[in-house]
Amino acid sequence: MKKYFLLYKPFLLFLTCFFGTYILLTFFYQLFLNGFENGKVDTITRWVAQNTEEIISWFYQSIRVEESRNAPFFSVYFQNKIVAQIVEGCNSMSVIVLFVSFIVAFSGGLKNTLVFVFGGSLLIYIINVLRIALLTVLVYYFPNQLHLLHSILFPLIIYGLVFILWVVWVNKFSKYAK
Repeated sequence: MKKYFLLYKPFLLFLTCFFGTYILLTFFYQLFLNGFENGKVDTITRWVAQNTEEIISWFYQSIRVEESRNAPFFSVYFQNKIVAQIVEGCNSMSVIVLFVSFIVAFSGGLKNTLVFVFGGSLLIYIINVLRIALLTVLVYYFPNQLHLLHSILFPLIIYGLVFILWVVWVNKFSKYAK
């Protein structure tokens, strides 16, 4: 039995570290969300909505984001038409938790790990805001393509970015790169 454990030790350590980090971060994020009253939008989703509105306003005058009075989401009005809703699931936190868990599981030096986690998380957040802004505009002009844009193309962008960051991390900074 010990022979098999030693054989699979790196894999088992990776799994333990990955799932341990994932569960811990998910637990703390859920605690954060539980701090908001039912029907109230969390701070991170609020930032995403505000940043999305700001980005679109650089190019278009007719953009407005309003918080719902009845449920925890923001309605995005583009050209005076509701085009999208920004909910907690749009704020990229679940993707960032997944990203951080992988980076920690394939650890490197503490400084490199912290810098990569912070920089990668910030990049994911920024790309996510740009993704939502672009999605809003494209859905306005191509409403029949909502499913393709929202469920296929744009998740591909955010998860593609995360995959590229993981590959860079493993090949350049993790202890496995050597």
